Amino acid sequence: MNLPSEKVLQAKQQIVAELSEKLNSSVAGVVVDYKGITVADDTKLRAELRAAGVEYFVVKNTLLKIATKGSNLEGLHSVLEGTTAIALSKEDPVVAAKILSKYADDKAIPFSIKAGFVDGSVLDANGVNALAKLPSKEVLIAQALGGLNAPISGFANVLAANLRGLVVALNAIAEKQTA
Repeated sequence: MNLPSEKVLQAKQQIVAELSEKLNSSVAGVVVDYKGITVADDTKLRAELRAAGVEYFVVKNTLLKIATKGSNLEGLHSVLEGTTAIALSKEDPVVAAKILSKYADDKAIPFSIKAGFVDGSVLDANGVNALAKLPSKEVLIAQALGGLNAPISGFANVLAANLRGLVVALNAIAEKQTA
């Protein structure tokens, strides 16, 4: 039986340590099966993910299993078969899911979502697709602010209407007295 050399083991330990650090510093990640994707589609996908601030790379299943062992992400182990790539986002928990779900929905591209995680909680493929359907952080903030602004706008309109009514009444009295 051939055992790997000390140099190879150290290299793999370094890879696992780096992968573990990347996983721990990410707010979200998506694990995909990229088997069959063309070079052109893969290049386009990587460029789109890079522009969104998402790190995407192919990973060996065994190394990902070792990197997630003993963490909240052990739930990913059941999907770590076949060809595996992972997309990690350090800031936006939704962007990677949105981009990868768009590619997975394209029937011309043989690409599928295996699983994912958000803030240390593992999601199945359906959970990742549900996450992808959420509005972006900016849209959610705008909706919340709009909800907070509506009562204030309504109150201002009521006050303005009362003032308009008072002005109309005073104007009518003034016209009546001059007539």
